[in-house]
Amino acid sequence: MQFQKRLRLYEAQRLMLVENIDGATTAFQVGYESASQFNRECKREFGNPPQRGLERMRVVSL
Repeated sequence: MQFQKRLRLYEAQRLMLVENIDGATTAFQVGYESASQFNRECKREFGNPPQRGLERMRVVSL
């Protein structure tokens, strides 16, 4: 179960970063039933909500 959750989160991160899709749309595309659940799990896994985490990734990759 943890493995599947991580796969979803990393795929969501990739979609938001590469495809430039918003968090709510991405959450539903990777299988979450609600955007708030997705936000909570992102914060647990990465330490930040999805949007803030992406902003940090973009700054680091520059």
